[in-house]
Amino acid sequence: MTLTTGAEALFTSPLQPSEEPTPSQIDAAISASLRAHHGVRGCAAACAAEYGEHPETAARRMRWALAEVDTLLHAFAAA
Repeated sequence: MTLTTGAEALFTSPLQPSEEPTPSQIDAAISASLRAHHGVRGCAAACAAEYGEHPETAARRMRWALAEVDTLLHAFAAA
């Protein structure tokens, strides 16, 4: 998984930052989102659609998704 792929999948998942998800919840949400959107391209398309429909909130959500996936990738690399 790349940072971009994971962030797009997390962005399009129903998981919310306010839930303060654990790394395992984030990992599960990424996997579920990839399945629900039929892969990487589907997540990218859904992400683009959200930016078009809700530009005022999309950037904040993507910053959150990028930060969470970056932390997750570093945790996996350290293990």
